[in-house]
Amino acid sequence: MTSESPSANSIVMIIDDTPENLALLSDTLSESGYRVLVATDGLSALEQIGYLKPDIILLDVLMPGIDGFETCRRLKSDPKTAAIPVLFMTALSELDDLLHGFDEGAVDYLVKPIRPPEVLARVEAQLNQVRNTRRAESALNNSPYAALAVTNFGDITWLPEAGLRWLGEFLQQPALSENIKLGSVLPATLLAWFTVQQRLAQSAEPTSFERVRDGVHFSVKLLPRLHNDEYLLLMEKRSAQWNIDSVKNSLGLTFREAEILMWVSRGKTNKEVGMILDSSPRTVNKHLEHVFEKLGVVTRAAAVSIVMQRTANLSSMPDSSTSQDLSLIETTPLF
Repeated sequence: MTSESPSANSIVMIIDDTPENLALLSDTLSESGYRVLVATDGLSALEQIGYLKPDIILLDVLMPGIDGFETCRRLKSDPKTAAIPVLFMTALSELDDLLHGFDEGAVDYLVKPIRPPEVLARVEAQLNQVRNTRRAESALNNSPYAALAVTNFGDITWLPEAGLRWLGEFLQQPALSENIKLGSVLPATLLAWFTVQQRLAQSAEPTSFERVRDGVHFSVKLLPRLHNDEYLLLMEKRSAQWNIDSVKNSLGLTFREAEILMWVSRGKTNKEVGMILDSSPRTVNKHLEHVFEKLGVVTRAAAVSIVMQRTANLSSMPDSSTSQDLSLIETTPLF
């Protein structure tokens, strides 16, 4: 393996109480460009990982103290280490023992006696998957988008940093790690929307989740199923403040139409908009009809959503409104 290998500087931890195995594995991996950590029991390994997290772990099954199964269980129960791939090493050939390892969260296994070429091939295969996952999560963490995966019942099965951050900002609870983690159920508001969307997906086009809170527009889309029992949610947040000229120019509206649409987005009825703009409710309604025709929509919420999707820099206009739920806009009558 050359120094240009993508595995160079990847950290491999070996947990095994047999000195001969530790020596063989350590030499094999070090010579191939890996950084190697070693531990002779599960408790000392967990302590080391608290200071330096490896990229992958080779874990013996039979050890003094806590065995490999319990060590793996503890790793997978901690959000900080749950994503580290674990490969079991065992001389046990019984199928039940191998299946037990997978039940605890292992991704692969090595049967003793250890064969160095097989070790290198399996480690590299798992690290390639880790790198791909990290690339995807890094792209999400540095974009306006976030994502998470859930079961049919709304239980979270994948929660990258960007998804956790989005949930924290939406719920206005920045520190969510204790309450929202893998296995948690979606927050009630999102769960209710998700449940409806699953039914719609069978017969109609799902609708996105839309909320505006404290000048920030939060949206979620339900993407096609990843598997029979898992869905991917694509989430976005952006400024919900308006620049009238930007809205007018980007969507081909008149200044008055853009101005009316802004007040509609803040939950104002036609009568209230008319009072603000010194116009009659009937005139306001006529302007809205023109807006709907230009945007190709039939509801107030759809019009507001299009503005938020198509304008990249809706900023600088003071907003004294409080949190606004777009579902209220949808049910506001035209008159």
